[in-house]
This record gives sequence, C-alpha cells and structure tokens, in this order.
Amino acid sequence: MARNERYEHDYAFAQQGDFNEQLYHALRQSPWWMISIAIHVLLFFILSLIDTGSANLQTKKPMQSSMVEKVEEELEEVEEDTEEVHEQEIVAEEPVIKDEEIAEEVETDNDLPYEESFGESEGLSDAPFEGPANNGTIGIGGGAGGAFRGRGGGKDTGTGGGGRKKFDDAVDDALRWLAAHQSPNGGWEAAGFDAWCDGKPVSDASKRPDGLGKALYDPGVTGLALCAFLGAGYTNRGKHPFATVVSRGLRYLKNIQDPEGCFGPRSTQQYIYNHATSALAMVEAYGMTGSPIFQGSAQRGLDFIALARNPYFAWRYGIKPGDNDTSVSGWMMMALKSAQLINKDALARGKPAPLTTDESAFDGLKAWLDKVTDPDYGRVGYVQRGTGPARPQELVDRFPGEKSEAMTGAAMLARVFMGEDPRKSELIKLGADLCAKLPPTWNPTDGSIDMYYWYYATLAMFQVGGKHWEIWKKGMEKAMVETQRKDTDYCQYKGSWDPIGPWGLDGGRVYSTAILALCLEVFYRYDKVFGAK
Repeated sequence: MARNERYEHDYAFAQQGDFNEQLYHALRQSPWWMISIAIHVLLFFILSLIDTGSANLQTKKPMQSSMVEKVEEELEEVEEDTEEVHEQEIVAEEPVIKDEEIAEEVETDNDLPYEESFGESEGLSDAPFEGPANNGTIGIGGGAGGAFRGRGGGKDTGTGGGGRKKFDDAVDDALRWLAAHQSPNGGWEAAGFDAWCDGKPVSDASKRPDGLGKALYDPGVTGLALCAFLGAGYTNRGKHPFATVVSRGLRYLKNIQDPEGCFGPRSTQQYIYNHATSALAMVEAYGMTGSPIFQGSAQRGLDFIALARNPYFAWRYGIKPGDNDTSVSGWMMMALKSAQLINKDALARGKPAPLTTDESAFDGLKAWLDKVTDPDYGRVGYVQRGTGPARPQELVDRFPGEKSEAMTGAAMLARVFMGEDPRKSELIKLGADLCAKLPPTWNPTDGSIDMYYWYYATLAMFQVGGKHWEIWKKGMEKAMVETQRKDTDYCQYKGSWDPIGPWGLDGGRVYSTAILALCLEVFYRYDKVFGAK
C-alpha cells in the first residue's frame, strides 16, 4: 500500500477510536518536527500533573506511559522514513557547487583524511599578488591528505639535494601567474588567457601577454593548471591565496563532464588528452580532501578511462580504437596510479577502497610497453618499436625526434609505478642512461626544448635517483628555473615560461607554465616508490 493511501486508511480508522487512538494516528501523519513538538508538550503536561498530587498522577500514569512509549516508537519510525527520503533526494539530484558551498562542506568533514595548515597571516588575502613569497610564507593551506599527505614545498629542506629554494620560488611565481589568468568560468583558456587578470578583463591590448594556444585544449590545460596547484599541496580548503582558484577550477571540470564521465567535448580525436589530465586533477582533488563532492566525478572519470582502453592493451584516440600509443597511455596511467594510491591508503587504515579502477589496466599497459621497448637500448616508441616521440606534422623538422626521449621517460615512470625496481630493472637503467645524455636544455634554435619530455623524465629520473638524478636536476635549474620570465608583472609575463617547444602552439603559455611547475614540484609530488624518500 502506498504511503499516502496508508495514511488515509489510518485516518479513517482513527475516527472510530478514542482520544488515544486519534492522537496516535494524527501523529503518524505529522512531519517529524511537529511530532517532536507534540511529544515535548505532552511530556510538559505529564510533569505538570506530578505537581498536582501523587494520587492524581497514579490514577493517570498507566495510560500516559503507554501512550508516550507508543508515540516514541512511531517517531523513530517516521524519522527513519524521513532520513531515507532525504538520502534518495540527494542521490537523485547532485547539488550545484558554489565556491562558498564547497568551502563549507569540506570544512565540516572532520573525519576525512585531511590536515589543514593556515600558514602565515601574510598569505591570507585573495587580493592581487604583490611582493616576494614562497610556500613557506604563504602556508600550504590545502593540506594534502592520505596518499598525498607529503605534498607542499615549504622552505628548502635539502630534499633531493641542496638549493631547493630556487625551485620552490619558481613554483610560487608560476602558480601566481596561473591564478592571475584564470577565466571567470573557473577554467583556463589556452587561446584566451590573455584577456583576463585576477578575474577582470584586460582592456589595454598592449598589456596582454603573447603565447596563445588553441581553444580546443581548454579542458586539458585546465587539468594541468589544477594539477600544478594540487601538486604543491593547495586545494579548495584552507585560508591561502589559491583556495578560490582551485575551487572554481574544480567546479569548471565538474560542469564540463558528460554522462559517460568524459571531461570536455569530443569535437576532435585529441579530446582524450583533455580527459586524461582533467581526470588526473579530479582524482587528486578527491585524494587530497576526501570530499564526496569530488568522489563521484573522479569515479566517473576513471570509468571513462576503463571504457576507452583497448582490450588486452592500452589507449589511443577515442573509445577502444584498436590501436595504441605510449603518449595517451602515459596520461591515463597517471590518473590510475593516483587512484591506486588513494585506495591503498584507505585499505591501510582499515577502510574500503573508495574508488573502483580497471584491475587489468596495468597488465595491458605493461604488455604494450614491452611491445614498443627496444630491449637492447631501452628506447620506447610512440606507436611502435623504433619510432620517435610524437610531433605535430608541420614541426617534425624543427623538433627532431633524436632530441627527445619523451616516450622513454613516460615508460620508465610507468614501469616504476607498476612495481619495477629501478635499481634492478635493466630496461629502466637503459632508459635512464638515454635521458641522462639528453638533460633539459633551453636552446630555442636546435629543437631541444620539449617540456612534455621534461615532465615525464623529471618524475622518472627522480624515482631512479643517484647520479642520473643529479645530472638531470642540474639541467632543470638551467633550463627551467633560470628561463622563467621575471619581467613585467603577473598580469603579463612574470612567473610564466614562453611556450617554445613542439606543443607550445597547441597548449600555449598556460600549458608551458603549468607543466614546468609540475616538473619543479617533483621533490614532493610523489614519494619515491623504492629506496629512501
């Protein structure tokens, strides 16, 4: 019998009963808050009877006690029904996220794996950034939780070798530049970032920075920019200058996710890159906050990754296209690895894994990497063994493949993340030798600038450590730290990198700035899988 029909039947029956039955059935029809008021009034009436004399109380006590117990039982039943209805309503209609709602929600989730640091008072403003600062003075307001608890640059502690302060300061400037050029909708525009500074339109065209990319990569560069903030320990939580920036960026990603879980439109075959970097950002946002607001979006992003993968192998453009490539597969691997870290951390704390991942994905990825890796030299191909890195067709001559080991770096990192010890794996050792011969070099004339290569190789060489890492780190300082723009202000160039490289025309200045910031965060973005941290 439906609930409304049941109440009508009960009401008709109640007309035939005495006062107790009428009260009982009337209470069943009332909202829980009205029932609560009625019980309090009733209890007050009973207590007042106590004052009138014990004889009178003893005369009425059996009837009143029985009625109170009956009402209390029905109240519990109605409250359970009410809670069930509310829960169903929440599941059926996901709330629209506003900045203040996100902030309020995450601040009240005290049982989540989250640690908050408010930093110094100098860093509590959302005003345009002025003057020098680094992570140590701003404070890592996001507070990485669980699997990502170690994130946050802070002052130079000597991790990974001395002189880290230069790297940390460069990250700070990069994040400030990215924050200044966030679009009002929360995303970053590869082709339109120059029109905004601190959320306001730039009316003077002469003050707009150059280095525009292509609009179709907006979701992808937004994912990379958010990863840069998250990699430094900043989330939408805490009292730090980037809380609102991250909040708006994550809201933008949620708003462009389709029912299948894909982030961004599928207007070109490269949409898969947009999805991969956006999914990585959403998974890490959930891992760092534990917020249910991000969990559903992260899970749908992972579901789409599983949907897109070729059976028994890896990924390329589209859903199960039949062919594979190392480049797309590397980005998908990053999102899966972050989800794996989150699940591992939850299981270690005796809780169920919060995210579901494609359990056979890493086996398929390993099979693909084995297929495209030269066993004698360790070089990894793009779409087959012996091929060089991916390049836009029109830039093949300008950026020759022999100047980059992008696919080798991606494969090395994937092998480490899949459990191969770089101290024992012959293929990783060979790949590290190749990368050490091609450290980061900023030479705009010889085609050696490949920030995509630097990103994967930086993460991989850090995992390898030793002399290979020392060689690579020295190259990073010259090619990245020393070439960051320091002129003008954050509304123009300060904190950014010129988008010189094979993918600069696509992603533009937002891409170059976000991906090099991620390189410089290598000291704390991921723990070393093997050996000392």
